[in-house]
Amino acid sequence: MSITQEMRYRLSVVKCAKRYGVRRAAAKCHTSPASIYRWIKIYEGNGGDISSLASKSRRPHSHPNSHTEAEIKLIKDTRRRNSNLGLQDLWLRLRERGYTRTQPALLKVLKRLKMPTNPKTKPSPACRKSRPYEPMKYPGERIQIDVKYVPKECLSKTFIEKYNSTELYQYTAIDEYSRYRILYGYRERNTYSSSLFLCRVASQFKALGIEVECVQTDNGAEFTKQFTVLKENNHSMFEATAHRLNIRLKHIKPYTPKHNGKVERSHREDQKLLYSEMIRLNRLITDENDFKRRLKRHQDKTNNRAMRPLGYLSPKQYLEQHKTSHTEEFILRCLLNLHAVVYC
Repeated sequence: MSITQEMRYRLSVVKCAKRYGVRRAAAKCHTSPASIYRWIKIYEGNGGDISSLASKSRRPHSHPNSHTEAEIKLIKDTRRRNSNLGLQDLWLRLRERGYTRTQPALLKVLKRLKMPTNPKTKPSPACRKSRPYEPMKYPGERIQIDVKYVPKECLSKTFIEKYNSTELYQYTAIDEYSRYRILYGYRERNTYSSSLFLCRVASQFKALGIEVECVQTDNGAEFTKQFTVLKENNHSMFEATAHRLNIRLKHIKPYTPKHNGKVERSHREDQKLLYSEMIRLNRLITDENDFKRRLKRHQDKTNNRAMRPLGYLSPKQYLEQHKTSHTEEFILRCLLNLHAVVYC
């Protein structure tokens, strides 16, 4: 226990009283003789321990008007069964059950019991804790596809006059396992363009030795018609193409773009590294072929850029590493099987 200034003061008063007497010490130190007599008794009764001169709490151990055990039990039970009620509603509910205390008295008891005084509100969708994301185990297990609108500031006057339009779209597919991306440009955003892009994605991944098993998209009209009014023939051309290619489709929950987070994040990087630089350097898009060439260069650049989630390997290197390890595992398995046959 640390020695306070008040304890030192009381000790000096006790020493003064022993030297000059209690009355003279009381007049000199501006305190009452009764207090000095009490301090001397406490100090000598504890063997001259200065810590005995510390201030003691004068709070009573009990109060005649304090809450009874039955009232405490009633408050606990009511709060446990009505955890979403505010202080006033809880007080009114308790009064219906025979509680006679005031609302401030109820507030003091709740604080003393460390029970919530405000209602438990449900977290907003933005603050709700998400489930852990399922990591992919091999390339092609799931591909995220989305469409980005090309800013009209990136289009030259020549492009606008040639096509009489300011619409241009970037289609993006990203492999969730390796972050390998495929980009292509279209002047229209519809199920036909989406179907062409899906065929391109499947063929390019197949050239890399990857079979696309699942494609994940949002619920845009360029991918699905499940939210349209017409119920007959509810399959879009994109969905029919996926069925023909034996690719399973998965649509994310409406208004949750974070479920397609990898492709959304890649679009943000495209805006910063590609389109913002076009505007800054005034290197605008002149026609559709020019846009496709730029996308191809940007695709090769991003697929060869090291990424922290991949252990500072590029998506291309990560794919090659997976192929090497997969081949070595296959060879080892064959050798083990051969050894088992020879041993038998």
